[in-house]
Amino acid sequence: MALFPGRRSIYKTPAQLRAMIEPGLITAAALDAVRALIAPGITTLELDAAASAVIIGRGATSNFQMVRGYRHTICASVNEQVVHGIPGSRVLEPGDIVSIDAGAEYQGWNGDSAFTVVVPDPTRPELVAEREELSRVTEASMWAGIAALATATHVGEVGAAVQDRVVAAGRGYGILREYVGHGIGRRMHESPSVFNYRIEDEGPEVRPGLALAIEPMVVAGDQATFVEDDEWTVSTLDGTAGSHWEHSVAVHDGGIWVLTAPDGGAAGLAPFGVTPHEIG
Repeated sequence: MALFPGRRSIYKTPAQLRAMIEPGLITAAALDAVRALIAPGITTLELDAAASAVIIGRGATSNFQMVRGYRHTICASVNEQVVHGIPGSRVLEPGDIVSIDAGAEYQGWNGDSAFTVVVPDPTRPELVAEREELSRVTEASMWAGIAALATATHVGEVGAAVQDRVVAAGRGYGILREYVGHGIGRRMHESPSVFNYRIEDEGPEVRPGLALAIEPMVVAGDQATFVEDDEWTVSTLDGTAGSHWEHSVAVHDGGIWVLTAPDGGAAGLAPFGVTPHEIG
């Protein structure tokens, strides 16, 4: 760090990690409000308004709106759109696969989380099943990465665990290479990068004080994407569906704690034999 005196350490104090709990819970509440509304006929802008009401009502600020040029509270990505979809007049239809990403800043600290859901469509059960499986595998890969963080020595082990879970599904899914997870704290996006696949660089050391946003972005076909004309929305080149799951996670002296899950990640981590522990 002496070589970069202006750079903030990626490791937080216990007090700083505790300060990240509330923005994480606010983020979770905003996403819960959106999830409850997802149904045929609703617009993505209406979903945005629901998230905004929760975040403002809890005395927080949308950290997405603090990103230069972005004016909305959530990203709503539908079907071939994987991430960064802009809310608007688009009406959700039966069978759509929808990824919602949101974050809140509270008293100078940030939370960031995302989920994917498939809009029910009784007339196309096979399509719904295919898309639900894509979402299931993506979510499972996220939890595999979080579980790996509990015992990892370096951040690179998270990406390896994510990739292994996606490959093990045997579906031939692609993992986006150009978009990755990140550190989180005073800013929504901090160092280090958290890749969703193996890389040669093992990454920074995993030790108490580390806070990461782990967010696999998985597609049903080829990983190649392009940015649409709105200069935000990232869509698959081959038109296949995408899925995005994310949680913000803290490493502390007692273990790990998922900041954007009300139960600290207990339910998601149970299949991996990992028990989260509250930040002391």
